[in-house]
Amino acid sequence: MLRQVFFWLAITWTGIILFLCLVKSSDLPQVNMQNLDKVVHAFFHFVFTTLWYLVFKKRMNSSTITKPLVVSFMFSVFFGILVEILQWLCTTTRTADVFDVLANVTGATLAVIGIILLDKYSQRTT
Repeated sequence: MLRQVFFWLAITWTGIILFLCLVKSSDLPQVNMQNLDKVVHAFFHFVFTTLWYLVFKKRMNSSTITKPLVVSFMFSVFFGILVEILQWLCTTTRTADVFDVLANVTGATLAVIGIILLDKYSQRTT
């Protein structure tokens, strides 16, 4: 049951990212705050990596966090690059931005660090 919940949350979050990154930019609310979009990208991929880690951890039935963590991190990075390519190829109001990719990687990296710290903390308390 929990496995399905994680899967559908991850799929939904992936769809939200895809929609928000490919929708016409004028259809999104405008907030005048410098680099806010980079923070949003980092947040998107922090949650993306965390949710997909939970999916892969359950599916791989792994006794360690390493393999699902690496897979979820790489999935996040490649998905972020794919979204930037789609913005460049499929939209007229969006452009690909290498700094968005860096923000995505930052969010994914923060998720990895958080998961490792939580795992170490949970091992100490058991």
